[in-house]
Amino acid sequence: MNSVPIKTLESYRLDTFCLSPTKRVKTRAQAINFATRRGFIFFWPIKDILLPSLWVAVAGDRPVADAHDDPGHITWGWKDGLLGKRRWYYAKVIRKKSTIISLDTAPYFYALSENYGSPEEDYLVQYLQGRMTQEAKAVYETLLSEGPLDTITLRRAARLSSSENESRFNRALADLQADFKLLPVGTSQAGGWRYSFVYDLVHRHFPDLPEKARLITEAEARQHLLQRYLLSVGAVARRDIPKIFRWSNKHIDHALDLLVDSGLIARHLQIGDQNNEWIALSKLIK
Repeated sequence: MNSVPIKTLESYRLDTFCLSPTKRVKTRAQAINFATRRGFIFFWPIKDILLPSLWVAVAGDRPVADAHDDPGHITWGWKDGLLGKRRWYYAKVIRKKSTIISLDTAPYFYALSENYGSPEEDYLVQYLQGRMTQEAKAVYETLLSEGPLDTITLRRAARLSSSENESRFNRALADLQADFKLLPVGTSQAGGWRYSFVYDLVHRHFPDLPEKARLITEAEARQHLLQRYLLSVGAVARRDIPKIFRWSNKHIDHALDLLVDSGLIARHLQIGDQNNEWIALSKLIK
């Protein structure tokens, strides 16, 4: 059975994860370039999820620091400073965690969302079919009618400001971000902490995104996103792919087979003494 030497894989990720001290991200411009090269990354590293993150690229492979003055937290300022600037797409997307997506990759995610070309109507279809909560509908309709709002004002206007609605409101924000319906576009000093996000609707903030996505089929989107992922990680166990992409096994295997046919990757590999099926870039196989 063909395999990928562990040292070869580790060497590959030194570059793609910016793990080497000589590869570290040191400026905001480098951060934007890093996200563009990778296609999509986490803002923070997420336990047991294999994906490059901005924190690791800046601070190295170590836990996110609790101390606010840790040098790695410069990432927070970059992220907030770029909200609304349209240099990348930032929202809770993959696993509903903070995700940074390059602008050329965002249409492929959008093509797999439940947005079909009419933002004023699509959400109503989802709601009537039981695929959108009442709270998400209220939040979406509030932004649709009122325009961008900070978190405190949005929650009040959507009639979700009571304490018993806090978790429902937060779930609505996460659900709507994961489905590319809203995203943070700035910060406000509203609230007790004098810090809150300002949210807007995706189709209003990125008006060209729906049109770009319209030309991409779902199969093309899955193939592209899986390719970008494998170019970042080098190799991955087949069973771990659903941790990133919540697709059916049929759709995952179809995208993998297309990438095998292109010569980019190989399947049914072994890494170390692990008995799972691994997928890897062809150029890493020995």
